[in-house]
Amino acid sequence: MDDFGSRVRALLTERGISLRATARALTYDPAYLSRVINGRQRPSEALAAALDGLLEADGALVSLAAPEVHPPESSAERATDVEGDIAHMRASVAHLLAHDNRYGSTAVAPAAVQVWRAEQRKLDRGTVPDRARAGYLSAVAELAEIAGWLLFDSRQWDASRTAFLESHLLARQAGDRAMEWFALDMLAMHDVQTGRAGEALRIADELLTGLRVPPRIALLARVRRGRALAQVGDHRRALNALEGARAGLEESISPRDPAWAWWVNDTEITGHEGEALLAAGEARAAIPTLQRALELASVHFPAGRGTLYYSVALLSAYATTHAWRECEATLVSINTLLETVTSERSRDRLRTTLRVMARQPDAPPALLDLARHTAEAS
Repeated sequence: MDDFGSRVRALLTERGISLRATARALTYDPAYLSRVINGRQRPSEALAAALDGLLEADGALVSLAAPEVHPPESSAERATDVEGDIAHMRASVAHLLAHDNRYGSTAVAPAAVQVWRAEQRKLDRGTVPDRARAGYLSAVAELAEIAGWLLFDSRQWDASRTAFLESHLLARQAGDRAMEWFALDMLAMHDVQTGRAGEALRIADELLTGLRVPPRIALLARVRRGRALAQVGDHRRALNALEGARAGLEESISPRDPAWAWWVNDTEITGHEGEALLAAGEARAAIPTLQRALELASVHFPAGRGTLYYSVALLSAYATTHAWRECEATLVSINTLLETVTSERSRDRLRTTLRVMARQPDAPPALLDLARHTAEAS
């Protein structure tokens, strides 16, 4: 792990980022991060992927953190094959997510499905040794979850839901409680997006009433609950739920929080607060919140998927309030992002917002021309 720590230290120095700022940006405990960087503790796969994305290492940190796979010995060839498959799955997850953060999901969603289905077939054929099955199930569950997320961002709703359901089943069979929680959270997210508020509320309640549910999982459940309540028009309780999530974010990360929860940070909560205000018909109040979410997202990937997502959300708020000058400035930046980011979820929302703008009689002609150009590019 010396190579990993040395590389991280060099990148932090090169980027001018302090350890404390890194811990704050990734919502990790500074002491844990210090132990990892100084070679006293092995990094989790999630931390390696998070650092790789933050420091724009293009997969180098993920590769350095990956478990070493030795050539097989003749007496244990099959066991080593299984270990190699699991290592490949873990590395695939990190690379797929790194691409998604930078360029969006559309191009890599088919690759994620391909890797997931290939490994799923090995399970279905019963060729995985019993002693390795739990770890294999867990790794395939994570692949299914990542495929589900990428399909979700690509607006392939049915395929995404199938992947999340499969991930939940595999995680349960593996006895991987943390991955079960992840799959349930993703299902609740999917429900909010596709109008299944009732199911989202049931999932949130299940997570919030479970025994020994880690703080970050409870926080996410409050977020999904808040968004679902906003969807059914219960705006006061929606904002209360999100306030509870915000309060939970201020607490230190618990050792019981799963490694995958690294992305639950200020950007995530701020964005959901802005979206809930939009759903409540309070677009003017949503604007500063969405501006803050965009600012936070742009720190890590100024031209990435998150930046496009929050730019489009902010454009929606500006259009609702007829803030035409701000619409124009935002559209200019969005056009640049569209050259490289292929998130179909954001592009579809953009097209919807542009159609709304086109129907406004007081929208300036120059803005409408820019909107038409943007619609063609999207």
